[in-house]
Amino acid sequence: MNSSTETRRLTAKGRATRDRIVAAAAAVMYDQGVAGTSTEDVLTAAQVSSPSQLYHYFGDKKSLVQAVIEYQTERVLGFQRPLLRRLDSFEALEAWRDAVVQAQHARGCRGGCPIGSLASELSDADPQARTKLAEGYAQWEGAIRDGLASMQERGELDEEADAGDLSLALLTALQGGLLMTQMRRDTLALEAVLNAMIDRIRCHAVG
Repeated sequence: MNSSTETRRLTAKGRATRDRIVAAAAAVMYDQGVAGTSTEDVLTAAQVSSPSQLYHYFGDKKSLVQAVIEYQTERVLGFQRPLLRRLDSFEALEAWRDAVVQAQHARGCRGGCPIGSLASELSDADPQARTKLAEGYAQWEGAIRDGLASMQERGELDEEADAGDLSLALLTALQGGLLMTQMRRDTLALEAVLNAMIDRIRCHAVG
């Protein structure tokens, strides 16, 4: 049974408690890493008094991690989707770039990508987590691909533009740029790689 099915079966109060635990766990794991986060850390952050309450919603830490991956994926895509859906010009693509860069400035260029941080820690150690993370990245790539496809449908990009290849390349560039932002504590590399990808996409501009 997946976590979304379990969540639907909870009462409103139960869903609220579960959501609070997941949000708290996501924040702590983002700061401390999955391995560095204990049950006690989560209980304290979520203001839950008893471990039994946590285990009522999550049978073990792996189940909690799965829920955190879903939470972070939706959080990231919740920010990305509205911007990508409005892609109808290169100005809109540049506005998306600016929003991504500004988001990094807002958190002091710390932490990197919430999904990427989980992926770097869990992909080799937890096959189930890797699968869940791959699904999250596929959703993100799909959102970018849909945005580029909409540009193509509006006549902004020529027929030679491969929205699939370009979306994968753009997401890969973004992930590398976010990692460099975390390491350098500035957005220069992120801006450089996103500008390079936009220029690559601009090669397919019509007119």
